[in-house]
Amino acid sequence: MNGLVVKIISGIIGIGISIYTLSGVTYDGEIKTILLVGLVTGLLLFFIRPILSLITLPIRLITFNLFSIVIMIFLIWLVNELFPSYMFDISGINNFIFSTLIIWGTEKLTSAIL
Repeated sequence: MNGLVVKIISGIIGIGISIYTLSGVTYDGEIKTILLVGLVTGLLLFFIRPILSLITLPIRLITFNLFSIVIMIFLIWLVNELFPSYMFDISGINNFIFSTLIIWGTEKLTSAIL
């Protein structure tokens, strides 16, 4: 259960940082939107990422685990598609990549702290 809490907290913090630092990441201005998008991001990171990592194990071994970034970008894209564009939107591949790196970094930092 501790891992789930870490993923949710890192998802909320990562989405918040992405919204406030990247110009291509927009939201409707509500704090509950950040909390909801971060919650969904954390749940996807906890439940779906291990399954995708297991399925793509041969590719990750060949690419020395760099394919994990593609998995994270896919999950962030999935979060973007789950919410309407007026509520939360990431536009452009660069913003997807930077949002993924921000969320990955906050996940590592949060897990180190907690």
